[in-house]
Amino acid sequence: QVQLVESGGGLVQAGGSLRLSCAASGSIFSINAMGWYRQAPGLLRELVAVTTRGGSANYADSVKGRFTISRDNAKNTVYLQMNSLKPEDAAVYYCNALIKQTSWIGPYEFWGQGTQVTVSS
Repeated sequence: QVQLVESGGGLVQAGGSLRLSCAASGSIFSINAMGWYRQAPGLLRELVAVTTRGGSANYADSVKGRFTISRDNAKNTVYLQMNSLKPEDAAVYYCNALIKQTSWIGPYEFWGQGTQVTVSS
């Protein structure tokens, strides 16, 4: 089995920073893309940022210049550094990864349980 465990969410004032982490563990052969999504109440889940194994990254327009995604392949961990947070960034943030559990199967998509980010104005 594969688990994605997020940490780092919390309450921050507008303009502040938070760093989210997501560690993948379990039966893992390789990890392709890793990314972060978020979902605010009443809204659809949306992509925030995604990074490939090679390190290239894509961001939602709403977070460009404020958020930075990075990953440590040796630790199977992805990070999201969030700066200049705005109230509209408040949401549950979910880690996502495309993981191959063997060399001949997959990759399959896995999700973390989510971590709450609250931004006070």
